[in-house]
Amino acid sequence: MSTKQIDLFNYKRRATVDVNIGGVMVGGEHTLKVQSMTNTSTMDTDGSVGQIIRIVDKGGDIVRLTTQGSREAINMGAIKEALVARGYDVPLVADVHFNASVADVAVQYADKVRVNPGNYVDTARTFKHIEYTDEEYAQELLRLRNRFTSFLNICKEQGKAIRVGVNHGSLSDRIMSRYGDTPSGVVESCMEFLRICRDENFNNVVVSIKTSNTAMMVTTVRRLVAQMQSEGISYPLHLGVTEAGDAEDGRIKSAVGIGALLADGIGDTLRVSLAEAPENEIPVACELVNYITARKSHVGIEAVEYPGFDYLDPQRRQTVAVGPVGGGKVPVVVGYCDGNDDTQPDILLCDGVPANCDDIKFVMLRYDDLTQQVIDSLKSAENTVVVAYSEHVNPVGELRALVHRLSIEGVDLPIIVKRIYNETSIEELRIKASADLGVLLIDGLVDGIWVENAGIDGKDINALSFGILQATRLRMSKTEYIACPGCGRTMYDLQGTLARIKAATSHLKGLKIGVMGCIVNGPGEMADADYGYVGAARGKVSLYRRKECVEKNIPEDEAIMRLLRLIEDDAVGMC
Repeated sequence: MSTKQIDLFNYKRRATVDVNIGGVMVGGEHTLKVQSMTNTSTMDTDGSVGQIIRIVDKGGDIVRLTTQGSREAINMGAIKEALVARGYDVPLVADVHFNASVADVAVQYADKVRVNPGNYVDTARTFKHIEYTDEEYAQELLRLRNRFTSFLNICKEQGKAIRVGVNHGSLSDRIMSRYGDTPSGVVESCMEFLRICRDENFNNVVVSIKTSNTAMMVTTVRRLVAQMQSEGISYPLHLGVTEAGDAEDGRIKSAVGIGALLADGIGDTLRVSLAEAPENEIPVACELVNYITARKSHVGIEAVEYPGFDYLDPQRRQTVAVGPVGGGKVPVVVGYCDGNDDTQPDILLCDGVPANCDDIKFVMLRYDDLTQQVIDSLKSAENTVVVAYSEHVNPVGELRALVHRLSIEGVDLPIIVKRIYNETSIEELRIKASADLGVLLIDGLVDGIWVENAGIDGKDINALSFGILQATRLRMSKTEYIACPGCGRTMYDLQGTLARIKAATSHLKGLKIGVMGCIVNGPGEMADADYGYVGAARGKVSLYRRKECVEKNIPEDEAIMRLLRLIEDDAVGMC
């Protein structure tokens, strides 16, 4: 996206068409909508109704259910009736994979149907490379157009909405063969469907692109918005970081990815995907929405974009090295001594002042401090680190403005961004700090982060800071778990299994382990993980080494032990 169409420094929602989802309006000037997904069987009417009510009571606006087949799609009608009878007229979304005919049925009972371009008419992903001539590829697109158009005609008749939802983990072999496992492939997979919607004058469409890699998720959605804009398409966007995991890590990853896009006015509805009870997702999402949208109508920030900055493919800002900071080194953490090797900050604070860098001069600056005299002094400064801070209601915009100004002026000193919060809980701090700092790191603008919050334990702040760096894939300090939130397709006790895998592998610093409930996105997301634990059937699990399935359909009660053995054997083989 040319940033001529987006203001890096001032918050403004992206303009979209209005979409009606069962009476709930999304996009345009409408408020951001928060949603979740059940993890019950869609055939379990009472269980699904109870879970949906808990989601709505927490503040959820829309709820999605998995529909493996026609019987699940039909039973959504019974679930809807039971909800209305209890006073809950919440829009329901049918989640369809692998079977276009199920989508045709689901639209009769759901308010919106999600289809996945990776498996709507294309066969399931097998990681096979297929050579297509241009003519053969055009024929595949024609087959897609004919099938998808017939589905859109049913949606028009029923007055229903759709979501074109691409997951990086389920790109089709057709797309992979032509575009590779790239952001361009993800965007094109989505655009093939959106062009058909536009050509058929069907505008009741929400779009999503999700991946477990937050940095890739942010830049890929930016590219999608740019491509939509260039082709005159303005459908609303649903945001989410898929397989974000649970607890602290799941919240940080979601706030980093979703917050980075919301900060630029991108996004109309969102889900924070946690490997927990679905209702737990809603307060996190609401906190994030409230924090970002409070920037509406803020005092304007006048700034100029640095010409060398690429919004669609941001690169790390080039700086000189000053001690441990800058010069291409991993971003540093300024924080508190806590005795934990994994979360020991690079720069320690004593009475709020850096204490272990006597030879470094730290210059605290706000954007308004950047007079020409100050800038000229920075140009000649040595052994100096800029500490950028903001008290603006839109701190992302003002901190961006500061860094862009210094870049324009040729100041190549490293920059640490400092944010001071006044939150009463670590939960609130995680969401806000992750949203503020994650986007600056993804944009490549800063060389370190410094978080302060009176009343919050220093160990928790340190862990948060390292968690943000890990979520942006700039610095790995612990094991990363790529874990799906679970749904009606999940083949085992996902939450309990994830806890056991964490207990057995948390010492494996820097390793990425995927824990997936089923095969819809599991094998695809394994490409971003070192190892994968994927539900294959009831009581059966398959183990992956990256894309390769190395043990198939093993008994669930043996799976964790065999995962550990696989990791250990690989480690021995590398010695």
